[in-house]
Amino acid sequence: MSKQRSAEVIRNTNETQIRVAVNLDGSGQQKLNTGVPFLDHMLDQIARHGLIDLDIEAKGDLHIDAHHTVEDVGITLGQAVAQAMGDKKGIRRYGHAYVPLDEALSRVVVDFSGRPGLEFHVPFKRSMIGTFDVDLTHEFFQGFVNHALVSLHIDNLRGDNAHHQCETVFKAFGRALRMAAELDPRAAGVIPSTKGSL
Repeated sequence: MSKQRSAEVIRNTNETQIRVAVNLDGSGQQKLNTGVPFLDHMLDQIARHGLIDLDIEAKGDLHIDAHHTVEDVGITLGQAVAQAMGDKKGIRRYGHAYVPLDEALSRVVVDFSGRPGLEFHVPFKRSMIGTFDVDLTHEFFQGFVNHALVSLHIDNLRGDNAHHQCETVFKAFGRALRMAAELDPRAAGVIPSTKGSL
């Protein structure tokens, strides 16, 4: 295995102060403290199912709501993943996963294309999961996509429980990310694009 692909990004704005450290070649270790418990729970799914080490610390204007914190964690995670990927030589580039949880089933497909694009189709059965606004799920992934420069397709194929719907999305995302970022021993040193760059 080559040197571990890792990065640390610090993002400070008037609304949030965020630090994200990521190791793409990790074992799923995580240290998460965003101030948004449900987001921490979802980030844990990414780490564990993606075998990505995540260390995320966030302080945000939660006295207003969780919007800025959730979106900016997505942005900062996207920046960290992009840095850790480096020149993308030898990666598989594409990844996909289907993940069920009881009645819910989601599919996530990712392409480290160098072009941001999000297709998000999750018909949540309710607007809140505890105190978490489900609309923020889209904001998280939009922030990630814009800064990781990936094409990401997220489809919840079925589900009656919003928590299950959301959890299958994050688990599938972790597994798709792991597949796409994985180094392919048959493509060592090769950029998987006819353009010669990603």
